[in-house]
Amino acid sequence: MKVCVVGTGYVGLTTGACLAYLGHDVTCVELDAAKVESLRAGRSPIYEPHMDELLAEAAERLRFTTEHAEGVSGADVVFIAVQTPSLPDGNPDLRHLRSAAESVGEHVTGPFTVVVNKSTVPIGSGNWVDAILRESFERRHGRRPDGEFAVASNPEFLREGVALFDTLYPDRIVIGSDDPRSLQVLNELYRPILNQTFTPPTFLPRPGEVGAVPMVSTDLASAELIKYAANAFLAIKISYINEIGRLAGRVGADIMEVARGTGLDARIGPRFLEPGVGWGGSCFGKDTAALITTAGEYHHDMPIVQAAREVNARQRRMVVDRLLDELRLIKGRRIGLLGLAFKPETDDLRDSPAIDIAEQLIAHGARVVLHDPVAAGRFRRERPDLAGHLCDSAEAVFDDSDAVVLVTKWSHYLDLDWGKLLPTMRTPVLLDGRHCLDAERMRRLGYRYLCVGG
Repeated sequence: MKVCVVGTGYVGLTTGACLAYLGHDVTCVELDAAKVESLRAGRSPIYEPHMDELLAEAAERLRFTTEHAEGVSGADVVFIAVQTPSLPDGNPDLRHLRSAAESVGEHVTGPFTVVVNKSTVPIGSGNWVDAILRESFERRHGRRPDGEFAVASNPEFLREGVALFDTLYPDRIVIGSDDPRSLQVLNELYRPILNQTFTPPTFLPRPGEVGAVPMVSTDLASAELIKYAANAFLAIKISYINEIGRLAGRVGADIMEVARGTGLDARIGPRFLEPGVGWGGSCFGKDTAALITTAGEYHHDMPIVQAAREVNARQRRMVVDRLLDELRLIKGRRIGLLGLAFKPETDDLRDSPAIDIAEQLIAHGARVVLHDPVAAGRFRRERPDLAGHLCDSAEAVFDDSDAVVLVTKWSHYLDLDWGKLLPTMRTPVLLDGRHCLDAERMRRLGYRYLCVGG
């Protein structure tokens, strides 16, 4: 099929590269000319494991342009995968989505094109996008569309750091449309993934347990709500184990053993039962806020989702509270943070717990030093106000510090020579924000080991 992807962020670039690898003819539209030049040269503007390798594998069927007409005209499927960040009131900012839909409506030519909302959008946005497409089409062509296009929803469920794996070997594919033709086209588009008939990349082998992938074909509103419901549930699960972790700390229980014993229940499962400083990234915070706001428009409260957000914010404050309890005074203390990306294997800094914690510590008068093995370059560009706090190495974070906080679970940090680093600190306080270090080993080495929760 001829496919167009509007937007080359995490979702758009992953979608385009994977569909091209599967054999489709893909054009990615990106308004940032510098980004397009980088992609044409085979260099990914985002850090995602194996992305450059997949771009090379798919290069013959993958093009990048700044012009909507080059990608949209004659396309069988057009994915809109633009950012929809949160506004202060919790609603998503849909300016980029509106602009993309207007441009697609101007250049769509038929005979039949499925326009797919790949961005995470509020329930009902499919109908809104359809109206924008129709208005734009009428302005450009001077007539009403006659079956040239239909709108569908195809939410993504990607985990940054393993986005290519999640695209090629997904748990499920969800498509929603009120037009049966759209469902048929998308079913055909995804057939190689659904049946797992494609030859896997050598760098991303197919797991032995992967078989036929389930497809959920439903209406527009249901597909949109599935995305929000799934992300909110995962956010709740993380906040729940953090709530239990706080109780574990009070009663002297080991939260890691509690999480393990709970997750072995097949009805619950171990994934996302990971206590620590909480979730971040582009999805959970934005999607839970949007879900609460949407529910409010229908006079419906969502106290469980709201509580998950409150618990997550509290986890970040707990880092500062633990340091205050241990050091008594933070003002003037040198405190190091290991990790800036919201999770390992990505350079994404959106809603990063580390940045929030750093800002809180600075507000308390601390001398904060920072390090990340991958995200430092992006951090310098996106947060020039804090770039002066960066260290060139993880080891420099320990030098003369009163406390070090491990915030992001990079393997780089787990492999540090912790015994050698301890004597370089002024006060050997170590706060493990991800419960990923061996507590007994750290104490034997001489650290005053702390953690968030039990």
